[in-house]
Amino acid sequence: MLFSIPQTCNNSTHIQTSNSQKIEINSDGLNSNHQKPRSEKQISHMGITHFLVSLLLLLLAFSPPLPIVSGNTEMRALLELKASLDPENRLLKSWTNNGDPCSGSFEGVACNEHRKVANISLQGKGLTGTLSPALAGLKCLSGLYLHYNNLSGQIPQEIGSLAELSDLYLNVNNLSGNIPPHIGDMANLQVLELCCNQLTGDIPTHIGSLKSLTVLTLEHNRLTGEIPASLGNLGMLRRLYLGYNRFNGTIPDSLAKNQQLQVLDVRNNTLSGAAPSGLKRLNEGFQGDNNPGLCGVEFAALRACTAYDTVNINTVEPFGSHSSNSPPIEISESPNYRANCNQTRCSNSSKFPQVAIVVGVVTVSVILIGAGFLTLLHCRRKKQKIMSTSEFSDEQLNSDLAKEFNRNGASPLVCLEYSHGWDPLGDGLNGSGFSQLEHLNSFRFNLEEIESATQCFSEVNLLGKSSFSSVYKGILRDGSLVAIRSINVTSCKSEEAEFVNGLNLLTSIRHENLVRLRGFCCSRGRGECFLVYDFAPKGKLSEYLDVEDGTTYILDWSTRISIIEGIAKGIGYIHSSEANKPAIVHRNISVEKVLLDQQFKPLIADCGLQKLLADDMVFSALKTSAAMGYLAPEYVTTGRFTEKSDVFAFGVIILQVLSGKLMLSNSMRLAVESSKFEDFIDSNLKEKFSESEAAKLGKISLLCTHEDPENRPTIGAVIEELTFAAPVMATFLFS
Repeated sequence: MLFSIPQTCNNSTHIQTSNSQKIEINSDGLNSNHQKPRSEKQISHMGITHFLVSLLLLLLAFSPPLPIVSGNTEMRALLELKASLDPENRLLKSWTNNGDPCSGSFEGVACNEHRKVANISLQGKGLTGTLSPALAGLKCLSGLYLHYNNLSGQIPQEIGSLAELSDLYLNVNNLSGNIPPHIGDMANLQVLELCCNQLTGDIPTHIGSLKSLTVLTLEHNRLTGEIPASLGNLGMLRRLYLGYNRFNGTIPDSLAKNQQLQVLDVRNNTLSGAAPSGLKRLNEGFQGDNNPGLCGVEFAALRACTAYDTVNINTVEPFGSHSSNSPPIEISESPNYRANCNQTRCSNSSKFPQVAIVVGVVTVSVILIGAGFLTLLHCRRKKQKIMSTSEFSDEQLNSDLAKEFNRNGASPLVCLEYSHGWDPLGDGLNGSGFSQLEHLNSFRFNLEEIESATQCFSEVNLLGKSSFSSVYKGILRDGSLVAIRSINVTSCKSEEAEFVNGLNLLTSIRHENLVRLRGFCCSRGRGECFLVYDFAPKGKLSEYLDVEDGTTYILDWSTRISIIEGIAKGIGYIHSSEANKPAIVHRNISVEKVLLDQQFKPLIADCGLQKLLADDMVFSALKTSAAMGYLAPEYVTTGRFTEKSDVFAFGVIILQVLSGKLMLSNSMRLAVESSKFEDFIDSNLKEKFSESEAAKLGKISLLCTHEDPENRPTIGAVIEELTFAAPVMATFLFS
């Protein structure tokens, strides 16, 4: 009797016998299934089976320890995959034969709780190889992210055996050949991303078997043929992108009947006929322009249909060349014209000029349409020729795609999201949570747009790192500059409801002296949250301190006054309670958290960020504040932050801006008290400052940093004094 041990995605081991009897061995080595009493013959057979199983276990017990068979299979598959993806061994050096893929040492590889490879994330790594059929050995793979590389060759048909795969991202590569029909066997597939490659052939009808598919993107390839009606069977499909290919024929009515469909993009093809009226419900979600043969009623991007559109444009022949089996094309004109003509010639010779004109117009129209098709094909071949070259960098490719998408409207990638893993905005909320989600949806970005903006988190775009996050410079597809902060899920609030409340707060904060949050992205596949802020081109305020004359820009006196006033106004806003937001204590204000826009207007960063972060992350950030002198002394005894602790940090910033120094000293405070300007005013100003304003700001800084919080002014009182709007504070400050 022969035994085989198939690989599974859990911890139990199944032994399959040659007569298809399956025995499950649990952790005790016994059959875990409770069975009914058997006959003597069955007992005899079971006795033999148990004997063999016991013998097998005995042999295993006294044999030298061997790696798990499935582990060997996965290791072989990973090493073969490495050899194909990175043939020069430049980028995946961490994938070694003696390593452990589940230890975190294999770059981009993550395992499930059963120590099986579940996720491969190698997007934007500069891979230049091919896809190996060895992928089929990773039976538990649920996410494969290889987009934004320069992979070539064909998609192996063996990929269809990955029954657990839910996310397949192969977009923005240089893959060629046909789409394997075997992909239709991947029952769990939810996102299929193949756009921006060199794929040819038609769409396999078997794709219509992917009942779980929600997103299908095939745009910017060389695909041909008709759009298969089987795509209408994808009951979960929400977004379908087929633009910038060579599809012909009509749009299937079955697609229009799919009530889940939200986006259908068929731009820049050679489709013909009338667009199904059911697509009108998609509004702007339907994009069909640049299909000369496509028409429709009440579609803004399509021309109106005529009688000619009832004839398949691909079967139209030149006039006079119809075969005996083809009925002549009947030209619909006015009733008078039809009444005076028969099948051979016009009965009224006086109508001959009119017939000649009509025939001439139709002939010219056909010629123009044909010329349009030829021009379109020529442009497409030219574009594909540009896209097919392998002598380009990832940065060039991303830039070219961004330009292409900007020219032709919003990219379909903007509408995508990973479908596997962590999602704090899932369906777990109810009640009042729905209103929050509705508000937050208008701020949502997706991982594809974040990756495109940062060139897949290129080190070139890295602005800085902290204990819990990294910040990257990015360019959105509309051309605007942003700063994108990535935070790992392990650093975020563990309760999803708390996390959503924090996001809701951050999106409600709006003030001219706060860094504006453009939106956020919760990446399920990466397990990260991304916050997208407006980019501050002049950098951090700290960069303008401790400056040696001539090494960088020197802030003049009026700019320093404006910066101090702006910071105070920003703090005043977050301390105030309004209809759409509660009062907030920043907790971590410093010159590192003050950014400057193009006009040197101050923008306070990270307001409310602590509402997203786990407590230990918040506390770890305080170490830097304490070292730089921003931490109010009462925190040591109370362990609490109040508005007065923010005021303390603001007082420190005033003195830093006046002195141009990051590190302050007691002698500097004494100089402020005695108005010895030469000892606390930045020497780079060359004495170009107002002594009265310097004295007043110095006094405010001393009061704000008073050891007793009760003796510190409120930020509102400081603002009134700084703007010289009223002498309300004068008695309190200078008595």
